[in-house]
Amino acid sequence: MASASPAAAPSGRFFSSFGLQVLAGLVLGLLLGLLARAIGPDADGGLNALTVTLDLVGSIFVQLLRAIVPVLVVSAIVASIANLRQLSNAAELVWNTLLWFAITAFIAVLIGITLGLIIKPGLHTGVTAAAEALPRTSGGWLDFLRGLVPSNFLGLEASTRINDSGATTALNFNVMQLVVISIVIGAAAVRVGEKSAAFLAFNESLLAVIRKVLWWVIRLTPIGTIGLFGTAVAQYGWNALGQLGWFTAAVYIGLALVLFVVYPALLALHGLNPLRFFAGAWPAIQLAFVSRSSVGTMPVTQAVTEDELGVPREYAAFAVPLGSTTKMDGCAAIYPAIAAIFVAEFYQVPLDLADYVLIVLVSVLGSAATAGMTGAVVMLTLTLSTLGLPLQGVGLLLAVDPILDMGRTAVNVAGQALVPTIVSKRQGILDEAAYNSRASIDRIAGAPAE
Repeated sequence: MASASPAAAPSGRFFSSFGLQVLAGLVLGLLLGLLARAIGPDADGGLNALTVTLDLVGSIFVQLLRAIVPVLVVSAIVASIANLRQLSNAAELVWNTLLWFAITAFIAVLIGITLGLIIKPGLHTGVTAAAEALPRTSGGWLDFLRGLVPSNFLGLEASTRINDSGATTALNFNVMQLVVISIVIGAAAVRVGEKSAAFLAFNESLLAVIRKVLWWVIRLTPIGTIGLFGTAVAQYGWNALGQLGWFTAAVYIGLALVLFVVYPALLALHGLNPLRFFAGAWPAIQLAFVSRSSVGTMPVTQAVTEDELGVPREYAAFAVPLGSTTKMDGCAAIYPAIAAIFVAEFYQVPLDLADYVLIVLVSVLGSAATAGMTGAVVMLTLTLSTLGLPLQGVGLLLAVDPILDMGRTAVNVAGQALVPTIVSKRQGILDEAAYNSRASIDRIAGAPAE
């Protein structure tokens, strides 16, 4: 079992009350966000100085996390492929991971459908047809194949946005393509044999350096929380909740049921203490809530999965990056199920049993089908188009999407840590001493670890 690294989840004196520090960041971000919203626009009608500052702090923090992701994904997966040779059940681990991705998504989408049928959010809404609009991006099953095949060796993609100031082009990493590239490189290095020893040694050194940089970035989480949450409150507020209150309630009830009922039940069934899981995974869940980015949170998710939950690094380095692109119980299961029912009710389109079966199939398989272009809106368009529902219905829900996205991403990341933990337990490779350590609980509670 690999020892805890310097880039492990927050520990030591500075992080002895890490959970409280992030909580304080949430409270301060809320207060500053409300203040910025009360100040209103500046003299020119633009964002006031406080809102701009909050946005700058939050965006810089997310940029730092995202900057680490490409190198971390490649080096960690290459190392994990090489180290998987030490595990006799590597193939079984992969298949069990995919199976539990599907099982938890299936449970989540059933909860979403049930809540949609009970609450009927489309019949209790103040939003009007004037809000409908076609989405800028949409999902399709062919995008799955396109997203898997790297367009270049670095998995880079260019995107162009047109706004009032003109067109801007930005380069982004397609994380799913990076996963594919990394698996191929790792497999090739293993097949080459002795000649790849120097390359694998360099990769191990690179991974150690990146994990140290990750540690430095993690220390900025409370500050980043202030900027991210403050910006969300300042820019979006809670005004839109009045018109879409029932829809928002249905989504958050579903998210809460999955996070605080389904996940603990699955852990308990496997003989694992749910409180230990949340104590260990909470730094990643908190960061996911405020950052609204599974990929941006991935370095922290991987750190807590290995060092707090006891998942072997050889396995976690493979499962967590894969989960960050394909394991989305919030965005790809609960949300599209409830949203599809909302759109059908709004446009008075009846759904039969076959339609609900399609929702289940799309939700279980769809997160992989949109892995190259992740996002709840893309997943929703895939669901609506499969059911033959109007894509204009996406526009009805955009007003509350940022508010919903916080909860969705938190559930996504919790699931990305949960599945490797359960699979490791089932395969007998989980370090239960690390999992059951009181250090995580004491750390979240703010008490010194023993």
